[in-house]
Amino acid sequence: MLYYLLYEQLHKYVSPFRVFSYTTFRTAFASLTALFLCIALGPWLIHKLRQFQIGQYIREEGPKSHQKKAGTPTMGGVLIIISIVIPTLLWADLRYPSVWAAIAALLGFGWIGFLDDYSKVTNHRNLGLTGKRKLVYQFIMGFAFAAILLVMRAYGDFSTQMNIPFFKQFKPSLVILSLTQNPWTWVLGVAPFCIFVALVVVFVSNAVNLTDGLDGLAIGLMVIAAGALTILTYLGGHAQLAQYLELARSPRTSELTIFCGSMTGASLGFLWYNAHPAEIFMGDVGSLGLGGAMAVVAILIKQEVLLLFIGGIFIVEAVSVILQVGSFKLRGGKRIFKMAPLHHHFEALGWAESKIIARFWIAGLVLALFALTTLKLR
Repeated sequence: MLYYLLYEQLHKYVSPFRVFSYTTFRTAFASLTALFLCIALGPWLIHKLRQFQIGQYIREEGPKSHQKKAGTPTMGGVLIIISIVIPTLLWADLRYPSVWAAIAALLGFGWIGFLDDYSKVTNHRNLGLTGKRKLVYQFIMGFAFAAILLVMRAYGDFSTQMNIPFFKQFKPSLVILSLTQNPWTWVLGVAPFCIFVALVVVFVSNAVNLTDGLDGLAIGLMVIAAGALTILTYLGGHAQLAQYLELARSPRTSELTIFCGSMTGASLGFLWYNAHPAEIFMGDVGSLGLGGAMAVVAILIKQEVLLLFIGGIFIVEAVSVILQVGSFKLRGGKRIFKMAPLHHHFEALGWAESKIIARFWIAGLVLALFALTTLKLR
């Protein structure tokens, strides 16, 4: 909106407004807008959540030290989503379909999280939607986004080629072109791509959700991941830099930098209130929304594989749960960890919550920096 007004309409009359044509300038403004919007609205939302008695319910099988957190306002992810969407609408060029796809992912998965949080509040216990029901909703959303991406591909706004770390020339595509030439086999040709997209967005959104178990842990890691994605979206959308780094890029994805900058700023703003001891929790509406948006952005800029490092701690947390459940079922009740997800294992070992959070942040930063170095080490 402001991009259209200040640059496309007014820069011909006010020459300094040309700066609004630069993606880096608008990304900085979007990040600051998201940060200050989140900080400004935080106290009001915390007050309203307390007023309506929307507090966190702690699961009984969790660490005993978490029982004191019961009643802390939750569903703060609504604040994060608002603080991402508004700056994106203000500062991005909204004619780019990739921007709308990212916003749709944030809102779509955020809505699933909202249904889960609302169910917990109404049931007065830490049990929302059933696992199967939540997965059904998530896979429906995942396949819907795969379909959107295929439509974008048909109009030249998306490429199904992927960037593979350490290999410049190897850019595989999960769409089987030979099958897509025939209308009778077209579905078989795009099926691997659709399944892959659905699995990525469902796994990553749940990974962020599982990591959201300590004050500031998930949102601090999201600051790092969103910051890395901001850099990657800028590089992938810059013609010269993308050519220099030999990146397989989708055309017209540079405006996603604005969205990722807003995600970084909003995450920083929410950390202001979510840092230990937390005044508010993001809830599933925030964790699922952020996870889904992060996954879709990575797919749009063709960095699905690199997402393993950008969101490395999220992935490790999710894998720890899978291993724990698998071990319990297949080995007659034997566990690998004292408790899952992984951050609870370290709590059971006696680590202080603040120490776990800080060390996980450090590990997340190292993995994100490694992800960025792979752009050149190929």
